[in-house]
Amino acid sequence: MSDFNEKFLSARVKNVQESQTLKVVGKISKMIKDGYDVVNLSVGEPDFPTPDFICDSAIKAINENFTKYTPNNGIIELRKAISEKLLKENNLSYTPEEIIVSTGGKQAIANVILTLCDKDDEVIIPSPYWVSYPEMVHLADGKCVIIKSDIDTNFKITPEQLKNAISPKTKIFILNSPSNPTGTVYSEKEIRALMDVIIDKDIFVISDEIYEHLIYGEIKHFSPAQILEMKEKIIVCNGVSKAYSMTGWRIGYAAAPEWIIKASGKIQSQMTSNACSISQKAALSAFMGDQSVVQTMKNEFAKRRDFMFEEINKIDGFKTNYPDGAFYIFPSIKGLIGKTLHGVKINNSLDFATYLLEKYHVGTVPGDAFGADGYLRLSYADSMENLEKAIKRIREAVKF
Repeated sequence: MSDFNEKFLSARVKNVQESQTLKVVGKISKMIKDGYDVVNLSVGEPDFPTPDFICDSAIKAINENFTKYTPNNGIIELRKAISEKLLKENNLSYTPEEIIVSTGGKQAIANVILTLCDKDDEVIIPSPYWVSYPEMVHLADGKCVIIKSDIDTNFKITPEQLKNAISPKTKIFILNSPSNPTGTVYSEKEIRALMDVIIDKDIFVISDEIYEHLIYGEIKHFSPAQILEMKEKIIVCNGVSKAYSMTGWRIGYAAAPEWIIKASGKIQSQMTSNACSISQKAALSAFMGDQSVVQTMKNEFAKRRDFMFEEINKIDGFKTNYPDGAFYIFPSIKGLIGKTLHGVKINNSLDFATYLLEKYHVGTVPGDAFGADGYLRLSYADSMENLEKAIKRIREAVKF
């Protein structure tokens, strides 16, 4: 049996990195299990319970024995509800046949990448990026072209950068607004300027809009699919995880031209088949029910965002921008790189995240997981009490 080791693994597996966020969460979970008082700011998950009316609809589905296979693309009632949502909230017209329901937003995006990306096709990804984008491209045997941004540009790329990244092999451009990990939100004007660069090219756009309901202040969510000349090349990906605090229910969706949806459905049919039947009923209830629950959570997140922005900028070595959306703050810790803190040399963001977790019991995700070493992602999807505790511990951690 000793001969059966990693040499038998496929090149595909060897080329894919384990999710850094899940790796960190695993370490944090072990520490909590071992009795440590860890403040976990690593998880991209609302701390609110799933609203009662959504849970009730799932219980009703179970009691009615709605526990069998559904159509691969999702139940028609849910796809109609998503169609109505897109029209009402985003001014986007999609038929139920142009929508696929998947096991979370992650699968919806992965389906599309596997559908469109051939070997050595290039996929343009702005950095900082969500950890899974590059690895999905690697699984599809594609190549990532990373466009870097930083805190000085509010983590936004320019049309000129996008233009310079395009080659004859470019197949997909991934846009995530609001952004994980930065909270950055592109304005309508900025999105239109980016789309102008590729409007006459055979390049598809995956628009990851999972945080669309978590935008604060005056800026409004704008989907590139609202640009009529671009709609045939846009794939809108979204889900119920963040807006309705339904992360564990695993329901996401994609909306796109029917030929793309059919092809994505072909892949999904051989990988997982339909999303959980009970979760689909719960998601239907989320779309059809009282939307004030979304606003209630959003209002609380806005308060936490303001608190974290004010307090983090007071900490030596930290510098952060003011995020317009999502529930993350992504401060630069470059002022700490090269320093020695309480006997620990900080060479990079992973060193600092590890130091912060092991010595001060605050869980974060290092920026290199998002293609941005020298930064740290902190989620403020936690109680104000825990955020205050985390800030106090971080202050202590950076005292010389």
